[in-house]
Amino acid sequence: MLSALWALCTLAALAGPAALRLRSRPGFLTGRDGRLSTSTTLAFAWTVILVWLLVTILGWGLVAGGGTAYFTGPHGPLDSLATVYLPLLGGPYAALIAAKTVVGLRVQQGTLDKPALGPGEPPRARDLISNDSGRTDLVDLQYVVLSVVTMAYVVTFFLADVGAGLPDLPDQIWALTGAPAGAYLVNKLAARPNPVITRVTRRGGAYVIEGGGFAADATHGNPKVTIDGRPPVDAPPTPEGTLVVPAPRTSPEAATPTAPAAQPEAGATAPAPPATATPDGSDLPVTIHVTARGLRSDPYHYDPKA
Repeated sequence: MLSALWALCTLAALAGPAALRLRSRPGFLTGRDGRLSTSTTLAFAWTVILVWLLVTILGWGLVAGGGTAYFTGPHGPLDSLATVYLPLLGGPYAALIAAKTVVGLRVQQGTLDKPALGPGEPPRARDLISNDSGRTDLVDLQYVVLSVVTMAYVVTFFLADVGAGLPDLPDQIWALTGAPAGAYLVNKLAARPNPVITRVTRRGGAYVIEGGGFAADATHGNPKVTIDGRPPVDAPPTPEGTLVVPAPRTSPEAATPTAPAAQPEAGATAPAPPATATPDGSDLPVTIHVTARGLRSDPYHYDPKA
């Protein structure tokens, strides 16, 4: 019990200041687009856990384990460091380095766009499992979930017997981080350069669409914007890289005829008229798609009241 308490206090001493620092300045874990990087965050988490294990074992050995003899015995507390834990850490770091290289080269060659977050928009934990459009990415999700499960496995077994040193895990457990890291990297290589919508604003009678991948090409012409399933509208990119399209004056539902209201009886108070949308549709939510270079973006749901 005391050994587990010692280990938890050591973890708090290591992770607490790091968490506070990252909360105020998360740039260490973000990519070039300002979002939390999945590969960087998981590699950092594994580093914190491994450092915590080593520091806790060192303190326990010097205080309660009998000094240097604790580390030099035939079955020392660090026996599995090279065979299990360094390979366990290697997968996330290999994915981190390779993913940064792949994304950097693709952005430089113009085969991938990484639109940045809007001004003042902070990174979110959801960035770890979602794509640039904010939709959940299955590959990122499995990488994060399997990594977290493996971390929980290591931490739980270590707290159960701190004096035994590094938990005795199967040699093949590295596959729980290595295989998802490999899938994560392949996903970076195979990702299609679909246009990405990061923000939509209403300015007068038009929608201003921000994002990336809105370039025109000779085959498909200018990007096309679809609003609530209406016919696509040609939208040449502005010098700032945004798309500006006129907003529909009313939603399709607004054009549906309604039955006339019943007349109130004599002496009765007339009911208040039902609330209706503004004629220009500025208070109506819409769903927007952008198609550029033959590729379609994920839907963006714009709600002026959100």
